[in-house]
Amino acid sequence: MRAYIGGHQAVSVNDFIELALGTPPELWLGEEGETEEERAARLDAARDILADNPELPDDVARIAAEVIEAHAPELFNVVPLARPAVRRRPSRKGAAA
Repeated sequence: MRAYIGGHQAVSVNDFIELALGTPPELWLGEEGETEEERAARLDAARDILADNPELPDDVARIAAEVIEAHAPELFNVVPLARPAVRRRPSRKGAAA
């Protein structure tokens, strides 16, 4: 089954994220091994995008909340760990020295 968002085919998780945000995740997260010049350019582009779309952080928070709510059972499938039995020391009866 193929998934399309706004006429664009989403093939991977990153495609869905990019189409939901309207920007690639790497723009906000950076990439391993990027140079200082690349980082500065990336941050400059991010500032421009936020200036043009000041609602973007709220949209991202809303999308994240919706995803968490939709997948809460899987995300919070916590299994309590068994605690080891506590050993009790035998009590000593008698006077202290």
